Amino acid sequence: MAFAIDWVNGIIWSPVLVYLCLIVGVFFTIRTRLLQIRKIPTMIRSTFKGDSTAEGVSSFQALAMSLAGRVGTGNIAGVATAIAFGGPGAVFWMWTVAFLGSSTSFVESTLGQIYKEKDKLTGEFRGGPAYYFEKAYKHTKYSGLFKVYASIFAFATVLACGIFLPGVQANGIATGLQGAWPSIHPWMAAVAVTICLAFIVVGGVKRIANFAAVVVPVMAVLYIIGAIIVAFVNIDQIVPVFSLIFSSAFGTHAAFGAILGTAIEWGVKRGIYSNEAGQGTGPHAAAAAEVKHPASQGFVQAMAVYIDTLFVCTATAFLIISTGMYRVYSGGSEDSPVLAEGSGNLPDTAVVGPAFAQNAFDTVFSGFGPMFIAISLVFFAFTTIIAYYYMAETNLRYLTRNFKNLEIQRAAIRGLQFVILVATVMGCVNSAGSAWALGDIGVGLMAWLNIIGILFLRRPALAALRDYEEQQKQGLEPTFNPEALEIYNADFWQIRHDTGMMQQVKKN
Repeated sequence: MAFAIDWVNGIIWSPVLVYLCLIVGVFFTIRTRLLQIRKIPTMIRSTFKGDSTAEGVSSFQALAMSLAGRVGTGNIAGVATAIAFGGPGAVFWMWTVAFLGSSTSFVESTLGQIYKEKDKLTGEFRGGPAYYFEKAYKHTKYSGLFKVYASIFAFATVLACGIFLPGVQANGIATGLQGAWPSIHPWMAAVAVTICLAFIVVGGVKRIANFAAVVVPVMAVLYIIGAIIVAFVNIDQIVPVFSLIFSSAFGTHAAFGAILGTAIEWGVKRGIYSNEAGQGTGPHAAAAAEVKHPASQGFVQAMAVYIDTLFVCTATAFLIISTGMYRVYSGGSEDSPVLAEGSGNLPDTAVVGPAFAQNAFDTVFSGFGPMFIAISLVFFAFTTIIAYYYMAETNLRYLTRNFKNLEIQRAAIRGLQFVILVATVMGCVNSAGSAWALGDIGVGLMAWLNIIGILFLRRPALAALRDYEEQQKQGLEPTFNPEALEIYNADFWQIRHDTGMMQQVKKN
């Protein structure tokens, strides 16, 4: 089984996918005219606009839901893994894929908003890649082809978010807790996490959004503050750390020059796993938001990539490298020879993952480091599992939304809830290697399907961006009329626009 998983992983995460993510990011950066820099003020303003309604969550709640999926084990264990197998230079490539991916995130999330719809079962907004793949070309002769493509993506997402990915987060929780308190057996973590998870997921999108809006910002801020304190203590290491990252990233460092290709591969792989730009996860949360123009939520999700990678991941990277608590392997696994070690005397027993960050924190907060990282991991990873459940449920609802018998739909949702609880338990008690390998397969499957898909569907998102900017220049609060932009099958928005026009006529 392990051989089969590694074989599939090697095919999905071939260099083709790594460079495809970078090339598509460059393409959308050009097409959006460097949106990720010039629209930063708009990103910030859009985050705090609007309130939740019976059908949708607020922009901030949607951001929190998105960050719940983005800020997880990847921000701690994932960064450590990238450094361990790609060297410090992998951090630069994580930054690169985040910068370029911000424009990709805008495109996919705007598409999620344009083609969202109301769930017949709950009345809540639903959307995501499966929805926009089906609807964008519904009026053309390619309708059947894109509907099949949408179903494939939906199935892959249910598989990835419902089975593969929760195990990575659960494993991070169990590993972190055992690193801080060795007496906590993985089964104990499994039981506690599963009970808490069951309480949240049965409450639907509103409970998920409310929980994420409270927990995610608080934990992210506390974690970054802790990392800043470590940075202040090691302030003399700021220049050497950045020098090491850049020299390793371009193969000019003596120790890490031989693994330049590996640095790019692991940086991009862990960057996508962490910030999820292009993976197709962000559009699910984006579609749930109540906004007046689809592009506004695209801006919010573009900023989410920055928060995840440029803030949280960078905090972890500086924490590990500045304290010297890392070990780099030459062959992409812990069974490979050690290429180099940091100066922090990392214990021989420290496995790749949370242990790097735990030992790093312990250099400043003696005796408290493992506990702080363990608690951070619990909240980061737990909220990510919740976000995964929401995405899996949204895609299962897509696959079953035309079933006339609502009881079958409800039974399918209950079945999914059971499956993700089992996957969480298994993730806690399985080895970290198998959990990460399955997680990489899940991320890679979604990324392949979504990135190729949005290249064909980019026009509506780019048209929405131009429309938003033109209305801004006129001093208007942007609203959306898809028909005027020749965007078809955006039924929700067309009905909203037509209803608003009728009300305006009656008022006059």
